[in-house]
Amino acid sequence: MINPFFMFATGIENSIPTIQNGQVRVDELEKCGFYKLWRTDFDLLEELGVRFLRYGPPLHRTYLAPDRFDWEFADLTMNRLKELDIVPVVDLCHFGVPDWIGNFQNPDFPRLFEAYARRFAERYPWVQLYTPVNEMFVCATFSGLYGWWNEQGTSDRTFVTALKHLVKANILAMHAILEIRPDAIFIQSESSEYFHADSPEAIRPAELMNARRFLSLDLNYGQRVNSEMHDYLLENGMSVKEYSFFMQNNLRHHCIMGNDYYVTNEHRVAPDGRTWAAGDVFGYDEITRQYHERYRLPVMHTETNLAQGANGDEAVQWLWKQWANVLRVRNSGVPTVGFTWYSLTDQVDWDTALREANGTVNPLGLYDLNRNIRPVGRAYKKLIEDWQNVLPTQSACLTVPLVLPSEFEEPFVKRRMEWMRMYHAKTSQATAP
Repeated sequence: MINPFFMFATGIENSIPTIQNGQVRVDELEKCGFYKLWRTDFDLLEELGVRFLRYGPPLHRTYLAPDRFDWEFADLTMNRLKELDIVPVVDLCHFGVPDWIGNFQNPDFPRLFEAYARRFAERYPWVQLYTPVNEMFVCATFSGLYGWWNEQGTSDRTFVTALKHLVKANILAMHAILEIRPDAIFIQSESSEYFHADSPEAIRPAELMNARRFLSLDLNYGQRVNSEMHDYLLENGMSVKEYSFFMQNNLRHHCIMGNDYYVTNEHRVAPDGRTWAAGDVFGYDEITRQYHERYRLPVMHTETNLAQGANGDEAVQWLWKQWANVLRVRNSGVPTVGFTWYSLTDQVDWDTALREANGTVNPLGLYDLNRNIRPVGRAYKKLIEDWQNVLPTQSACLTVPLVLPSEFEEPFVKRRMEWMRMYHAKTSQATAP
């Protein structure tokens, strides 16, 4: 039976950026063996006691052209999840787009993605939880500022262009999904960052980076940015009309602020703006409180991992540390509804942030690529057994209104959806630019 009070989750790593000027597609589903072993992977969830899965079919293999789709693999996997009564948090866009769309500089991407999201929701109406666009800030940074993925841009203008297209795509997708599934819930999966000044001369660049880290969620949630970030956006290609769209079309009342935290999420900053890893100085709890104070939304820890090292217990200790942080956030009064170890299996080439196709296996999963359980997998199973009946906010009145796949046809679900449909009809003011 699924515990309705707290979402213990894992995920299927499905990143699909392009590298080498768009000539090479990185497909983590293929590299990690999911296309061949997806049935086994879904069975492993039962072994762990995990009933919530971050997963989405490969966008580049499913969305073939405008109004042309190949749903064969999506049907196989989604229908099996429904049979198993596993609750998917469907990840529709994970760091890349089909070749025919190009990259995130394409102004048509938001509308094209909106159409895909609508067709997906129509085909799988029993799906309630979505992450339409994964880690918008990271994707815009790696694609538009660092020059690593997709368009491989290296300027503030290409960063802002990617960011505004990613966030607009996310918002339009949420609106489209709600037309089909009016009680849908959107769990953002966004990197939670912090930039530490390495010297007094570095305070200014660190302050700018700490303001910029909020941009994706500010735009997504209709949170007005400060004057400096407003100027930054407009100076780098965002129009006043586009900014107004973000302020007027947010769906924050349907959202859970999912935030990701890795040992690489905190950075030291030099006076010239260079950055390097700082390690976990503040930790998940302090940085999450900063984000919660800004957005005042329920929280879910949507990604973390650490490589298993020579001692064999490094990932186990990191799991314990992240869980202790989650409990500290929860005990401080922040509504905390879930936790995720990402991902189910080991990953490939994330040691170079997918910039190089070396085939290097990264021992980050609950299972290795032969589907043998790792020590962190056993530890996560025990953690779930021990903590699964703990309320996320110490109140049964503040739990996520989940609908299981097996409950979709139940009368109470239909009543709730009809009420939400009437609510949207009265309150919707979405006006696209």
